Amino acid sequence: MFATSYPLLDVFVSTLYFALFIVWIIVIFHVMVDIMRSHDLSGAAKAAWVLFILILPLVGSLIYLVVRGGSMHERQMHAVAAQQKAFEDYIRKVANSKE
Repeated sequence: MFATSYPLLDVFVSTLYFALFIVWIIVIFHVMVDIMRSHDLSGAAKAAWVLFILILPLVGSLIYLVVRGGSMHERQMHAVAAQQKAFEDYIRKVANSKE
């Protein structure tokens, strides 16, 4: 009964819109993390980017990706390297304390 008023193409389009919405949320999350991770931005610049993304989420995140997206990977790699170094230092410290 329910399927007659909601054709298969409408289900596909609704699913596509939902998937695009989830991708958009993930992009905004990654952009916000990158803004907070950036050491080259001042506090005022970070606040301005966050406000811009909160006021105009789609346009703000796309502009951020165009303006600063090229170096997002570099900041991610530096963060991973710092985490790896901290983990290795912790393991060395724990291993040396057991001896």
